[in-house]
Amino acid sequence: MKPGLLLGVDIGGTAVKLGLVEDNGTVLSRSEKSVCFDNYRTPILDTVIAAIRDFLDSQSLKSESLTGIGVSATGQIDSRRGVVVGTCGNLPGWVNTPIKAVLEENFHLPVTVANDANCMCLGEAWVGGARGYTDVIGVTIGTGVGGGILTGGRLLEGFRGLGGELGHTRIHAIDGEDCTCGAIGCWEHYASTTALVRQAEIIDSSLIDGRAVFMAAESGEPRISDLLDDWLNEIAQGLAGLVHIFNPQLILIGGGVSAQQELMIEPLAKKVREAVMPAFAEGLELRAASLKNDAGLIGAVRYHITHRDGSIL
Repeated sequence: MKPGLLLGVDIGGTAVKLGLVEDNGTVLSRSEKSVCFDNYRTPILDTVIAAIRDFLDSQSLKSESLTGIGVSATGQIDSRRGVVVGTCGNLPGWVNTPIKAVLEENFHLPVTVANDANCMCLGEAWVGGARGYTDVIGVTIGTGVGGGILTGGRLLEGFRGLGGELGHTRIHAIDGEDCTCGAIGCWEHYASTTALVRQAEIIDSSLIDGRAVFMAAESGEPRISDLLDDWLNEIAQGLAGLVHIFNPQLILIGGGVSAQQELMIEPLAKKVREAVMPAFAEGLELRAASLKNDAGLIGAVRYHITHRDGSIL
């Protein structure tokens, strides 16, 4: 067995992804299992534990062959304690889940836990599209809007590890619509793929996901093209505010829609540069994240490597 082998665990709202990851970021093998297969009647963490056991068995591994477990998890994660302290969606029983304590008890290994979007940003900076950059904003656009921020080469976590909750900055605080978090006018309510699909279905009820919306825009449907432009404006305005705060070198866009280079990434980059003050646009890059489904579990391992002794490097 190679030294420095870790288990990366990426817990999302629909599935848990697992990977054996070397301490240089190389993923050796992967697995995935639904966490909502029975509409969450089985607690998510119970499903995760069973998935880890099955995965290790499939690899003919014992937990003692590993040096640790790095977990990327959806929700607001108190990374100091490894506990879920909040969500902005509907994941039954997820709040207050003590991920770190339970996994350490079951597998007798050191465990670290961090927010999934923070892990995406770390993974990309380690071996992905942000490698070599010190100041990065990573944004995941999907059901909601998640984010991670690297400043001076370090992950911005805040006091409890809750930092980087970008989707819940208020961009329509006066006349905005209700958000799932209970506030009004949050960025993710306007900039998520969910928001895009919600508006597209008003125009055409067959446009039930992001892929269908982009296909309609590509076909030249003018109402959908206009809708897509408005949606990109919402994303760009939120990003412009972040650029003015953090002055990044690079903005990375993750999530399934980031594969839309011509219809999303290129026009979004143009809109962001036009929305920020000229000095902030100099040298600013915006592109799609590169690690795709591996980003969370690779970033979770990177977080573990830099935090496993309780320090923050």
